[in-house]
Amino acid sequence: MKKLLAILLVAPALALANTGGVPVERAPIDLHDKVSLQRGAQIFVNHCLNCHSANVMRYARLKDIGLTEQQIKDNLMLTSDKVGDTMNAAMEKDVAKAAFGVVPPDLSLVGRSRGPDWLYTYFKSFYRDPASKTGWNNLLFPNVAMPHVLWESQGEQGLQVTERKDRNTGDVTHVRKLVLERPGTLSPIAYDIQVRDLVNYLAYMSEPAQADRKLWGILVLFFLAGFFVVVLMLKHEYWKDVR
Repeated sequence: MKKLLAILLVAPALALANTGGVPVERAPIDLHDKVSLQRGAQIFVNHCLNCHSANVMRYARLKDIGLTEQQIKDNLMLTSDKVGDTMNAAMEKDVAKAAFGVVPPDLSLVGRSRGPDWLYTYFKSFYRDPASKTGWNNLLFPNVAMPHVLWESQGEQGLQVTERKDRNTGDVTHVRKLVLERPGTLSPIAYDIQVRDLVNYLAYMSEPAQADRKLWGILVLFFLAGFFVVVLMLKHEYWKDVR
């Protein structure tokens, strides 16, 4: 019992350590919002599919979020000719490795492996860093090889580091904060919505059937609750004459 209590107390600290000490924001996603998913799919194709693939996701599955086959062909199919094909990156792997030092990972399951909250915070945590190869760094993912692909929308953030000294112990802590130095084409609120749409799609793409699965789970629970009532009434009816 003591070991279990210790794990529960330490787990939040370990989770924060895995994010570099940066608080992770709650992602306001809604997998039932098909308009948001459609916008997110377009953002993914225009900004992510240039380097990253999604080999588990087929263009045809975009019909499930309300798009017609013609809309998919006209607006989203940039690297393939058939709706049944998977979403492959436009950039060759050797070219990508030469440019970034690593091959950009497949994003098919990133919504499950990283989680929507992490992704939402990640896309909001880029800042200018002249010392990095791409000119960008990330507060949540230090020394990331990926450049900030949405910088035109968000603008350019800078990292502001301030020192705080504890009056009692004399310990000095460094507080890191991102400051918007050059505004982008979108307001901060509009950019948050853009990131929400992208993360919403990434979460959907990692498991397209999860919304239906959760709905069926709720229906099964209601069925079991109703069946329990029927069984309970049957038990009372069966045993009412037994004394």
